[in-house]
Amino acid sequence: MKLCRFVSPQSPWPCVGLLTRSDSVLDLSTVGVDSLAELLEKSDPVAEVTRMAARNPRTVPLVDVRLLAPIDQQEIWAAGVTYLQSKAARMQESEFSATAYDRVYDAPRPELFFKSLASKVVPPLGLVGIRRDAKWNVPEPELALVLNSRGQVAGYTAGNDMSSRDIEGENLLYLPQAKVYSRSCALGPFVTIGVTEADVRQWTVGVRIERAGSSVFRGETTVARIKRGFDELAGWLFRSQEFPCGAVLLTGTGVVPPDTFTLAEGDTVTVAISGIGDLRNSVCIV
Repeated sequence: MKLCRFVSPQSPWPCVGLLTRSDSVLDLSTVGVDSLAELLEKSDPVAEVTRMAARNPRTVPLVDVRLLAPIDQQEIWAAGVTYLQSKAARMQESEFSATAYDRVYDAPRPELFFKSLASKVVPPLGLVGIRRDAKWNVPEPELALVLNSRGQVAGYTAGNDMSSRDIEGENLLYLPQAKVYSRSCALGPFVTIGVTEADVRQWTVGVRIERAGSSVFRGETTVARIKRGFDELAGWLFRSQEFPCGAVLLTGTGVVPPDTFTLAEGDTVTVAISGIGDLRNSVCIV
């Protein structure tokens, strides 16, 4: 099952929808669903969605809706150095920080950092940003765990963890500036529910970057290469933390463009996860 948040000519306010096999959206807001987080808090979200879909909600063609970021009030956090490729890339950024990244990959405690408030997340087809004071900017395609307030994985979405690699490489303490800025996080297009971690680890995660209509970078990996288990990552995030509305946790990237590549204004970035869909955004300078 794939859930979404959207607006349409019939409903200019945010609605919760269920994608159908015929590329239409069942507007669950017409049968009493007020928020996506409300569904994900249920002990069995699939059963709840099935029950609500049986109440004959209004159907809207997918081409007539504008998809929003599939979150409500959740905080967005991120885990780093969960792929071996990510470890290598982060070590290459800076000799100064290389030892820290080498150690955290094998350490019991993962790297976790705050990424974005829900209100700042870029939706599908929105503009993601590159910092005007950075010279080496890249997208990071990532699987995102959608967690309920109890720290349980309720669903999965696609994320783009935009990063300024030169700022991070200059000094490890600059990580928040390299990672957390305006338009640095995009999520969407759907939240997939009703699948197991074993299922998800069969998915592919890829990214395509186009410039002036031509492909300038393309890469792909698999979720199976994420070193840490999903419950393990969620458990660390919820240690000494409370998330009354739940949280979204980006799980790290395994696709890294070459060191000679940097994003430019006007580029188009598409994060593609096989079990979720394509998250497409254009690039602007912030």
